[in-house]
Amino acid sequence: MPQKPDLPLPEAERRRVGYAIVGLGELSAEELIPAARTSEHAYVAALVTSEPDKGRAFARAYDLTDDDVYTYDRFEELKDREDVEAVYIVLPNSLHREYVERAARMGKHVLCEKPLSVNAQEAQVMVDACQEAGVLLMAAYRCQYTPYHWAARDAVQGGKLGPVKLLDSIHGQVADDPEAWRLKRDLAGGGPLPDVGIYCLNTIRFVLGQEPEWVFATLHQPEGDERFREVEESVSFMLGFPGGVVANCLTSYGTQKTATLRVLGEKGTVLMDPAFTYQGLSLTISDGQGDFQPKLPDEDQFGLEMDHFAGCIREGRKPWTPGEEGVQDHRILDAVYESARSGQVVRLRPVQGQDVFRGEPPQVPGRE
Repeated sequence: MPQKPDLPLPEAERRRVGYAIVGLGELSAEELIPAARTSEHAYVAALVTSEPDKGRAFARAYDLTDDDVYTYDRFEELKDREDVEAVYIVLPNSLHREYVERAARMGKHVLCEKPLSVNAQEAQVMVDACQEAGVLLMAAYRCQYTPYHWAARDAVQGGKLGPVKLLDSIHGQVADDPEAWRLKRDLAGGGPLPDVGIYCLNTIRFVLGQEPEWVFATLHQPEGDERFREVEESVSFMLGFPGGVVANCLTSYGTQKTATLRVLGEKGTVLMDPAFTYQGLSLTISDGQGDFQPKLPDEDQFGLEMDHFAGCIREGRKPWTPGEEGVQDHRILDAVYESARSGQVVRLRPVQGQDVFRGEPPQVPGRE
């Protein structure tokens, strides 16, 4: 009888990278843990939470044991878990530095939710700590791993639009719980700007591959609204890039859910609407010959970033969105707030080159 051809097999779990998920909020419960279940190169090996009963319930649901659940005061016990090679930090922004440093001291690689911290100075300390410990640090910029965003980037950088002139991006949603940690300055570092506005900034930097030279911004913090006692409701900011390219961005906690990105060139345009949602991304490329909507796989964005980081750990590669990428975003966010306070244009440190703060490009499904 003829032999059957060898079929590809999933990577054995002992070769997959085990993550400890640090924080069991909505994002971990609804996105990260399910994403790891379908991942090719990663899996959840442990959970860290302030609610042990909740952690044990998740453990039972996802084939873990009670011994795989840790409280924050037992975090260092993960050092002895050889199967936990990385931690994914999903905590309020002001806690990122502490847990990145604690993980680095244990020799664990770190995937950290965006924004990396609360300002550029704190973020740089985190990068330095991981470098000194010899572990990798990656910022969880999921939009830099999707087929849709890479198709937009390729259209922009491949010349389909001609010279790029203008960009605009809006990311807004309603924040309706005055007690949410995202509305507490000490925990979040700001309002919608570091939470959802950062997608506008980071994705524009990604599609252009360049860094802005200046920013100009204004913000609104309404009086009498309990939600915005500590943080802004809305921010409008402008970015100036080399060659006169200008980007306009709007972000708010007071608008109906909106998530768009538009790039306008001399010969065509790119439109993503929605641009930043977890599923259902849409891309339209117009090149003067008509509109084109590429058929691309709607992959799990969190699974893609976890797989990329796992591959970097296995192969000793610098992640595409390393800690340095997060620090650069913080430099610009800090300048946005400075401009809003002063009413003046704020000049940024000149950065020459393409993708200066990024590492090895990821493998993107559907991309040639």
